[in-house]
Amino acid sequence: MSQPMIEMMWVEGADTSLGLPAYETTLAAGADLRANLPDRGALVLEPAARALVPTGLCMAIPAGFEVQIRPRSGLALKHGITLLNSPGTIDADYRGEVGVIVLNTSSEPFVIRHADRIAQMVVAPVVQGEFKVVSALGQTARGSGGFGSTGRS
Repeated sequence: MSQPMIEMMWVEGADTSLGLPAYETTLAAGADLRANLPDRGALVLEPAARALVPTGLCMAIPAGFEVQIRPRSGLALKHGITLLNSPGTIDADYRGEVGVIVLNTSSEPFVIRHADRIAQMVVAPVVQGEFKVVSALGQTARGSGGFGSTGRS
């Protein structure tokens, strides 16, 4: 399978020395995104606070693909840092700057510094479904059992 080409462009004033998102290992699914703060400084994220962290990047994603923005596991485990609306979706027709909505779930302030790896992006294929109203749905063993219905949750 050929790799989709994600074209990228820096927003005006971005720190281009940070480089493009990068896969840190040869088999990594996610490429790390870095905080590209306009003042090249730091952002203090208080407990239970959220912030939109700029990446300085815009991208053109080919039709039939999306880019998912996901938390970094180390930040989540060590510091309680996660992302809202995770995974975030960047659609193929979006051309604005990619921002990452970071949430501090810990009881301590967390400092995001310019150039910190704050999230990862995963390129994924997209399938659009068709929708129609029907009078009845096919039966399954699970039926309408919802949250926790398939065992201990």
